[in-house]
Amino acid sequence: MRDFRDAKSMAQTLRESLTTKAINISHSESLELVSKILGVADWNTLSALLQADRRDTGIPVLKRRTEAASYPAIPIRDLVPFPVATYPLFVGRQKSMQALNHAFERQREVVLAIQKESGVDEPGLDDVYEIGVLAKLLELRQMDGGTLKVLVQAYRRIVIRGFIAETGAFQAEIADISEGPIPDAPFLIKRAVSRFQSYAVEREIRIPPISPPLDQTRDPGRVADIISAYVPLPIGDKQSLLATLDPVARLERVDTLLNSLQNAPPLPPAIAAGIIPGTRYSAVLEATLRQALDYANQRKHQYVTLEHLLFALIDDADAKAVMLVCKADLVVLSKKLADYLDNELKGIVIEDGTDAIPTAAFQRVSQRSVLHAQELGRPVVTGANILLAIFPETRSPAARLLGEQGVTLWQAASFIAHRK
Repeated sequence: MRDFRDAKSMAQTLRESLTTKAINISHSESLELVSKILGVADWNTLSALLQADRRDTGIPVLKRRTEAASYPAIPIRDLVPFPVATYPLFVGRQKSMQALNHAFERQREVVLAIQKESGVDEPGLDDVYEIGVLAKLLELRQMDGGTLKVLVQAYRRIVIRGFIAETGAFQAEIADISEGPIPDAPFLIKRAVSRFQSYAVEREIRIPPISPPLDQTRDPGRVADIISAYVPLPIGDKQSLLATLDPVARLERVDTLLNSLQNAPPLPPAIAAGIIPGTRYSAVLEATLRQALDYANQRKHQYVTLEHLLFALIDDADAKAVMLVCKADLVVLSKKLADYLDNELKGIVIEDGTDAIPTAAFQRVSQRSVLHAQELGRPVVTGANILLAIFPETRSPAARLLGEQGVTLWQAASFIAHRK
């Protein structure tokens, strides 16, 4: 087997053979099966290994430059950018600002590198994912407090071979990626676009004009990237999509995710009632709110309190990043919250089996988090916004326990505002 396209042929043969036996599997499932047959964890890993080993003179999927291509770089913590989309970035780290200055002095191109852990302030090569994007700088504006707001347009995937933080500006050495000829997948495109259009209408997602329109696009990779840019998913899931280099496999994964999102249960009425109409919560935050309600219902509590909410936020990726950067001991915090919920709230236990109801403080925090996200220009409310909204509730044990762990309003607000 010479390269990853031979693996694709194996996958196609496997799929056809199974079809004759009335066993139907998808294109991406067949790729995953071939990967496991060859002793590799998944298709992304196999594809990367085969690309790295390639030595023949055909058209490479991964083109390596004869000389290292170095670009100014911005490490980003709460966003996975996809080609063809435009993003506003709020830049606060000095090395990121200096990288922007260097980029404006050159061709206005900058590497967007996605961090593995958001709490790392000085990321190196091991702290960013291998697959990132190259973006064009469109606009730069100075914000209050010294933060920069920059508008960037991501336009192609790249492989990050080096990431330098030791100098005054972040810098990345990259190699190009070419996905080869555009494969034909009209049925898959039609199904994914139809699901996305329904999803966008339900969630009131406004998509700017695209040329050609999404339903007339024949490139499954481009369709997958456009949809991925607008669907709220955990950072890890989005990064996995960005790193899926096979266009058909990428769109199949997007289509599957859309199907699961459409079939996901809505927020419980008790929680949804306190949400400002038109608000977009991240998928992670929606799961966190359900978990908070579950914590209350498991204990037969009449109310969902801020302590139930904070207990759930410990496992929320966005809120957790804020608490970790503030040096909070999450094990201790979790233990104290569990003790409080189990021993201090016995007075609100009821046996009628109904769902718990959010307290007035819970609803205030929910509404305050929306205003905070809007002030920062963020289109989606995350657990980080919810966490920050707890601090004004000074009489709550949740705010007190955060303070005991050294999590302060100023630290949290500064970190959230400067996350790029």
